[in-house]
Amino acid sequence: MSEEHFYLELCEDPVQFEHASSVNNVFFDEANKQVFAVRSGGATGVVVKGPEDKSSVAFRMDDKGEVKCIKFSIGNKILAVQRTLKSVVCVNARYTKNASVLGFCWTSWNEIVFITDQSIEFYQVFPDKRSLKQLKSQSINVNWYQYCPETSVLLLSTTVQGNVLQPLLFKSGTMSKMSKFEIELPVVPKPAKLSLSERDVSMATIYGQLFVMYLKHHSRTASSAGAEVVLYHLPKEGAGKKTHVLKLNTTGKFALNIVDNLVVVHHQSSQTSLIFDIKLKEPDCAVNTHQPVLPARSIHPYRIPLAGPAVVPSQPPVPCQLYSSSWSVFQPDIIISASEGYLWYLQVKLSPTVNLLQDKGKLMDFLLRRRDCKMVILSVCSQILAGGERGSLPVVAVVFDKLNQVYKEYLEAEQTYSAAMEAGPSRGSAAHKRPIRTQAVVDQSDMYTHVLSPFTEGK
Repeated sequence: MSEEHFYLELCEDPVQFEHASSVNNVFFDEANKQVFAVRSGGATGVVVKGPEDKSSVAFRMDDKGEVKCIKFSIGNKILAVQRTLKSVVCVNARYTKNASVLGFCWTSWNEIVFITDQSIEFYQVFPDKRSLKQLKSQSINVNWYQYCPETSVLLLSTTVQGNVLQPLLFKSGTMSKMSKFEIELPVVPKPAKLSLSERDVSMATIYGQLFVMYLKHHSRTASSAGAEVVLYHLPKEGAGKKTHVLKLNTTGKFALNIVDNLVVVHHQSSQTSLIFDIKLKEPDCAVNTHQPVLPARSIHPYRIPLAGPAVVPSQPPVPCQLYSSSWSVFQPDIIISASEGYLWYLQVKLSPTVNLLQDKGKLMDFLLRRRDCKMVILSVCSQILAGGERGSLPVVAVVFDKLNQVYKEYLEAEQTYSAAMEAGPSRGSAAHKRPIRTQAVVDQSDMYTHVLSPFTEGK
């Protein structure tokens, strides 16, 4: 199958670690994006690898039983380890409760929040004194939790059914409650029981806004096209509100990633993925309903090189099993295969989208919001002006109008910024930020060099 078929791929240089086995347990810390390989409870070594780490961190711990969870504070300053349901140890200071400790999250280099089934407890850690000081606690019955490190928001599942979610915001030593909100369940069970599963909920930042993503399973019937991803926007003020519904048009096991502000939905049984762009709006309505931007496609095949002794001729790489049941997917764009010992970043390839999205106006709306879009946008301009798929005048007009609108907005923002700088700071006015020139800003020289100059050469 040609390269132009696949619009998703795994990064070329994954983080490699010792794969999971009977003697090696693998953990992932979403805040620091680090993989921990813990051998024999730490007695024969702990190796920590992250995406930015020039070299891995390695150390040993006394084997005091099976490790349930292990995380460094931000900046790798302090290590916290949970081995039992009732306690967590950090720098020899032990946090112990009669309640079950569901987990913990570091919110800064020396602040940690413990989540139990009965409370939330926020502590400051003093490594030199090897002690903990409680900053705040809140009694609340918790079924499970999710943490978004980018926004420092902790999401708690409460009530018997689990569908009333309580967000908490952590900021410079404070813990504050945000407005709680309710997730609509497809079926309300009687008698009431836990109906909202942790694996069907995740948090992510899309276009700079925090969303709770709920994977709503439906069986396919005459009245339902299958599962949906329901997005609830979580504002700083006010309650979470249902704002987008992504139609998956199938049923089964799914996993979610966010790549370049696109929601990527992986479907295990068909071994394909779908992408959604919440800014490609359908006709105005209170809740935007979205269909996939492009047809379902598999991630680009990936081959794992086989390492062996130098004397042995290198063996050909073996195909990686995509969409494996051993894959774990983390926000925003991470896929981990613990059985193979790889952590990949998922990436979007833009060039294949040009031929998959026939509506050129919609294609431009899609491309203009992507990070590395300039050369692909210019190739579309060439295609509609001179290529085999020469566009009609109205199509050319739509494409150039969209490019001009982005360029105009950038120039106006530049002029506003320059005027503000010349005027100097005024009382009460917010500091002006210089507008960022993204790849979506296509100017005359770009257009001449890459699109129009072949016309003059061809004379």
